[in-house]
Amino acid sequence: MPALLRYPGVYIEETPSNIRTIAGVPTSVAAFIGRTALGPVDEPTVISNLSDFERRFGALHTDYPLSYAVRDFYLNGGGTAVILRLYKPTGKAAGKATLKPTGIDLAAATPGTWANGLRVRIDTAVSEDVAKRLGLTKADLFNLTVRDTRTGVEERFLNLTGKESARRADHVLAAESTLLRVTTALPANSIPTAHQDPDPTKTVWTDDKASTPVADVGIDSAALTASGDFVGSAGQKTGLYALKKIDIFNLLCIPPDTRGGDVPTAVLTEAAAFCAEQRAVLIVDPPTAWKETGTINTDALGVTGPAARNAAVYFPRVIAADPLRGGQLNSFAPCGMVAGVIARTDVRRGVWKAPAGTDASLVGAAGLTVGLTDDENGLLNPQGINALRQFPVIGRVVWGARTLRGADILADEYKYLPVRRLALHIEESLYRGTQWVVFEPNDEPLWSRIRLNVGAFLNTLFRQGAFQGRTPGEAYFVKCDKETTPQSDIDRGVVNVAVGFAPLKPAEFVVIKIQQMTGQVQT
Repeated sequence: MPALLRYPGVYIEETPSNIRTIAGVPTSVAAFIGRTALGPVDEPTVISNLSDFERRFGALHTDYPLSYAVRDFYLNGGGTAVILRLYKPTGKAAGKATLKPTGIDLAAATPGTWANGLRVRIDTAVSEDVAKRLGLTKADLFNLTVRDTRTGVEERFLNLTGKESARRADHVLAAESTLLRVTTALPANSIPTAHQDPDPTKTVWTDDKASTPVADVGIDSAALTASGDFVGSAGQKTGLYALKKIDIFNLLCIPPDTRGGDVPTAVLTEAAAFCAEQRAVLIVDPPTAWKETGTINTDALGVTGPAARNAAVYFPRVIAADPLRGGQLNSFAPCGMVAGVIARTDVRRGVWKAPAGTDASLVGAAGLTVGLTDDENGLLNPQGINALRQFPVIGRVVWGARTLRGADILADEYKYLPVRRLALHIEESLYRGTQWVVFEPNDEPLWSRIRLNVGAFLNTLFRQGAFQGRTPGEAYFVKCDKETTPQSDIDRGVVNVAVGFAPLKPAEFVVIKIQQMTGQVQT
């Protein structure tokens, strides 16, 4: 009621609603891990298209299969992606190009040979008004211009200083520059020496007295050979575990580090366990040794146990044109294409639809390294291996929707990928959408609100066609009452919510019975 009723009349009071909308989380944010030509190291970066990738991490590069996987992801309908660049030093610890104009030490923002075309120019055409506003003099300020002569990208930073202020050089470059960083702080009582004007026959960026080139060249990453090169440290959030820095990802792709190479088995084992923890799915590429269906065995992947529910393998590798080699056909790991197909299916049909079938075409694929027959497919499917097939007219498609716990002998409840992904979607959405429950009074009013809000979320999925059943009662249930939360749990501060759903399972085998009809016999 209103805080104070002082006079006769009408009082208006707003009361909070018991409805707290639970929004479904994204279902197809794909994370890619590996080497790239440039970009931040161990810092996952969200991108939304291929142009974003090229601007931040470089264009297609023959030495970096990850760039092809990202291209394939977007060719096949992918949306949001997370790029995690890994870097393995060789010789020079940081691998960054350095520039040393007189009075200041600079280095490229990220390691790699991409920075070897950088040049820096210092000038003192500064603003007296800015100096006064900062409490400094014009003699305390300088301007810095950096240009990447290979790409033409140029950045200019005005009114920098070595003194503590809003324009302190190292802070400004760290916050605003994609090309440079200050490696040694400027002395507070000095500024870098300004460059001279170029000779008449040269330009600012070709005359060493008008701009400073790279002193120590950058070095690209060495090949990632050991499992530790990929996995990194969970405590320091490096390598694979750097993905903990982002809000969410649903699909994880780890392309082979080199063409024709394989991801170490220990990496797949660690990645599958990490995906189970993060409610994501690992897309596993087939090893290069898998050339004949009779010798294929999923034990070689190292992904077993409950974590295998969060992994799916696709065989064989795909053949596609390589624009960097004059359009020659080469084999590529399929994870990028498959992730794109999954994203496309989620948008068109929903996470509960199996990302397979005649609509699950592999855009950009010119062929497959192994042409599977029906009988060969029949050897793979019972092992939980998803086939990539080529059919007349239809073309290359995904022809399997099982997790690595999908082997017939295991009889796992999460045999099918869409069922597992739907469960993960519900889990993550409810985890995020019920945070308001924490520290609320643990009694029937809270339980009824939980039932209302969780039920509303599941009913939305039901109306979208995510569950079996003709009615909500047949499709799902939400139970939160004295039976699920007895007094002993209340005393310990625990509230228990039981949620069940009837998932749709793919029509993996279609049986059509045909018989001849004879003439009607009159009786």
